[in-house]
Amino acid sequence: MRAAQLLFGIVVAGVIVGGGALAYAMRYGAIDPITPPNPSTFDRATVDKGKTLALLGDCAVCHTRPGGDPFSGGLPLKSPYGIIYTTNITPDPDTGIGKWSEVAFKRAMREGIDNEGHYLYPAFPYDRFTKTTDEDIHALYAFLMSQKPVKYEAPETALAFPYGIRLGVAAWNFLYLKQGPDAPDASKDAAWNRGRYIVEGLGHCGSCHSPRNFMGAEILAKVYQGGDAEGWAAPALGTHSLATIGWNEAAYVNYLIDGWDKNHGVTAGPMTPVINDLAEVNEDEVYAIAKYLASLGTPAGAKPAEQVYAAAKEKEYGAVTPPPTMKDPAAQRGQAIFGRLCANCHKAGGTPVPMALYSTVVGPNPSNLIHVIIDGVRPPKGARDKSMPAFGASVTDADIADLATYIRAQFTDRPAWTDIAAKVAEARAPKP
Repeated sequence: MRAAQLLFGIVVAGVIVGGGALAYAMRYGAIDPITPPNPSTFDRATVDKGKTLALLGDCAVCHTRPGGDPFSGGLPLKSPYGIIYTTNITPDPDTGIGKWSEVAFKRAMREGIDNEGHYLYPAFPYDRFTKTTDEDIHALYAFLMSQKPVKYEAPETALAFPYGIRLGVAAWNFLYLKQGPDAPDASKDAAWNRGRYIVEGLGHCGSCHSPRNFMGAEILAKVYQGGDAEGWAAPALGTHSLATIGWNEAAYVNYLIDGWDKNHGVTAGPMTPVINDLAEVNEDEVYAIAKYLASLGTPAGAKPAEQVYAAAKEKEYGAVTPPPTMKDPAAQRGQAIFGRLCANCHKAGGTPVPMALYSTVVGPNPSNLIHVIIDGVRPPKGARDKSMPAFGASVTDADIADLATYIRAQFTDRPAWTDIAAKVAEARAPKP
């Protein structure tokens, strides 16, 4: 009898807990639609402020598919769970957010819920955007509602089971979403606080530069220790950076404004459009970001830049004539390829940044170097003269693997990469 009572109690408790969880997950309802507001109802200063905020948040970067109208969505984002397509955030009333009230927009930014009460996938980084103030959300709303309406229905996102069940995002939010802006740190000055507000909020830097757990949430205990962005390795920042020369405020300013710094090279991949957006905002914003990022620290035991730079130049191709022969057969083959394709620019007395200083060369995996070899470098607006041709059509997968093996062995003292062939295949895979 006691066993039956215990079992009955467990079942009742399970029903209560399950029912409560379901009620919690389904607590959001639709918000009444509105007639799209006339852009003239928003004052110019507010719209201009919203434009700056959209640039800081890279809204167009994610919500614009190749060849599509700005903000009209449809960009495919590859995730471990399937392809996520970004939504249309133009004020089109049928396919965009034209019927969204500001209340609905704020709920999406703070809680990740759309105007119909549906959960948004956290590929939309509302866990970061939630830190945006009400005033800034209003300005961003005013800017988006002032854009040209574009009628475009993005492809439907269909993720693998169970990730395709949107109600499951309620559990994600319960575990990982901390709503609302952070209070300013009274011990820091205004520039540092502004930088933190951007980096930790709209700028959502940690979304790419932090590792994620099996549920796709940032591992906050390892924030800024490196992550993944569209198949590229987003390098670690601060004390966990692997950069040969530590980043300081001046280097961040150079890199974030122009996409280039003499001790770190030129940006490439998913960071390029971010740099292009930052080039359009007031430099005070970039200086604030740089100040905050620099406060994350540099790795313990970092050596003086002059010493590191001198040592890096000694490793350059042609610094010792003839170049020393590699022992590893793959590196030997890569050395011949480097001499044929790369040495004309990447040699002693050639490009101003030694190969040993590039994050693509010293990083934890070969992904970025492989992408650069295949696709070249299409630099941001501020570094047009720092381009590099694409070699993907003229080299085989085996050539790329050998070249990466040689570059890693010749220009760094870091451990050899062990997953080069797999990363080459991944980079060569058709894009969604």
